[in-house]
Amino acid sequence: MTLLLTRRGLLRAGMAMPGLALLGHLPARADDYPFALGVASGEPGADLVVLWTRLATRWQGGGMTPAPVPVDWVVARDEGLRDVVRRGRVMAVAEDAHSVHVEVTGLDPDRPYWYRFTALGAESGTARTRTAPRPGTLPARLRFAVASCQQYEQGYYGAYRHMLAENPDLVVFLGDYIYEASWGRNLVRSHEGPSARDLEGYRDRYALYKTDPDLQAMHRACPWLVTWDDHEVSNDYAADRGEMEEGAAFLARRAAAYKAFWEHMPLPLSARPDGASARIYRRAGFGDLAGFHILDDRQYRAYQACQRPGRGGGGYVSREACAELDDPARSMLGPAQEAWLREGLGGARARWTVLAQQTRMARLGTMRTPVTYWTDGWDGYPAARARLLGDLAASRAPNPLVIGGDIHAHLVAELRPDFDRPETPPVAVEFTGTSITSQGGRYRESYPADPHIAHANGSARGYLMMTLTPETATAELRAIDDVRDRDTGLSTQRRFVVEAGRSALLPG
Repeated sequence: MTLLLTRRGLLRAGMAMPGLALLGHLPARADDYPFALGVASGEPGADLVVLWTRLATRWQGGGMTPAPVPVDWVVARDEGLRDVVRRGRVMAVAEDAHSVHVEVTGLDPDRPYWYRFTALGAESGTARTRTAPRPGTLPARLRFAVASCQQYEQGYYGAYRHMLAENPDLVVFLGDYIYEASWGRNLVRSHEGPSARDLEGYRDRYALYKTDPDLQAMHRACPWLVTWDDHEVSNDYAADRGEMEEGAAFLARRAAAYKAFWEHMPLPLSARPDGASARIYRRAGFGDLAGFHILDDRQYRAYQACQRPGRGGGGYVSREACAELDDPARSMLGPAQEAWLREGLGGARARWTVLAQQTRMARLGTMRTPVTYWTDGWDGYPAARARLLGDLAASRAPNPLVIGGDIHAHLVAELRPDFDRPETPPVAVEFTGTSITSQGGRYRESYPADPHIAHANGSARGYLMMTLTPETATAELRAIDDVRDRDTGLSTQRRFVVEAGRSALLPG
C-alpha cells in the first residue's frame, strides 16, 4: 500500500512536536501541491545552513513539466517568519529533478531559524533548522540522533515519531536511506515498482520514501548530516563492482544513483556528483564540543576479499582459508580519504572527536570453528582498520567516538588497534545503532572470543540518542516495540556513558 501525503497525514506527524508549524497553507487540491516530498536542511555551520526541497506533485515521475520553476525561500529568526534575515529566489530545473539546494550564509551562530519555500502559488509550510556554535566556544550540550537503514516495505517510521519528540539538535544519518530492491518477509507496504537501476528508478524510489509523513516531520525539525552506504546504489557494492555486474555498466548505474542521492539530500552544491564520482567525505563542527569526520566507505574501497567466482559482494571467510583478508594494501576508505582523515585527526581540537561511518568497526567473528568474518564490513579489511585505529591513537585526537549503522543491531564496543591484546587500553569507543525498519540483526549479548564487545542486540528496530557535554558522552539505545505499528511504543535497551579523558565504557 502506498502511503500518500495528505493533510491528515501531515497534521498527524506535526502533532508530535508542539510549536513547530508543519502545514503552512496547503492548496485546495492536494494533487497540485508542489511540495509533496517535503523540505529539509543540513550541513549546519556557525553562519550557514543548506536548505533543500524538490518540487513534485506526485512521487512517480514527479508530475512536473520540463520548464524551469522559480522557487522563493525565506529564513527568519521566528516561527511566524516576521523577523526575516535572508530571502532569495532559485530556479528548480528538470535536469536536477526540480530539486533545489540553497546555501544560506551570514547567519548568527548557535541558534534556531525557521524557513519556508514558495513556488507555483503554494507554500511548503514552515520548518526549523539551526546553526552550529562558533569555533572557540564550548557549548554546554549537543544532543543528536543516529539513524540508518530504513527499508520502506518492512515497516513504518514510528522510530522517527519518537525521535522527533526527543527534540535533537541534529540527526546523523549513516546510510541506506533507500533500498534499491525489494526483500524481506511480512512486508507492510510496497515499493510499487521494480528494483532501481537507472536515474528515473532511483528518483522514484527516493520520492516514495519521502512521502512518509514521519520522515518528513523529522526533516522539518532539525538539520541532518548524511552519508551513504550500499543500498543507495546496490547491495554490497565495492567501488565499480556490484554483486552481479562491474565495470562500465555498473559505473553507469552508480552515476544515476549518486545523482539521485544528491538531488534528494540537503547537501551543498560541492557534493554534486561528476558522473559516477562524488566527494561526500567531509568535516562538520559544533563549536569546540564536537568535531565530526563523515566518511565514505563504499566509493573507494578494495573489492571484498576472496569473492565467489563470477560474483561480487561480501561473504564469510576464515583467515586460514583467505590470505587476501590480511593484505595491507587493501583499503576500506581508499588512500586519499585515509590521508585526509589522518590529517584531520592530527588537527582535531574539539572535546569529542566523532567518526561518522557506515558500519560496525569492532572485530566480531562467528562462534563456529574455524572463526569466520564477514568481508563486507571492517572485518573484511583488518589491516585498514588497524591502520585507522593506529592513526587515531598516534594523533591523540581528543576523546574519539565511532558511530555506525548497517548491521540492524545495537552494538557497543571498545576499539583497539590489536583486538588480540585485550589488556591494552582502548583508543576509542564505538556505538553502532540498529535500523529504523530493516529486518535482520541476529546478534547475541555476549561474545567470549571478542571481549571488547560490551553489548550486542539485534532484536528490535530503533535509533541511538547521543548527548555530548564537556564532561561526558551518553548513548541511549532506543528500541521501538513494533515496526508494523505507526503508533508503536518505545523503550531503552541500554544506556552507556563515556567520561572525557577515558576511552572506556561506563554503564549508565
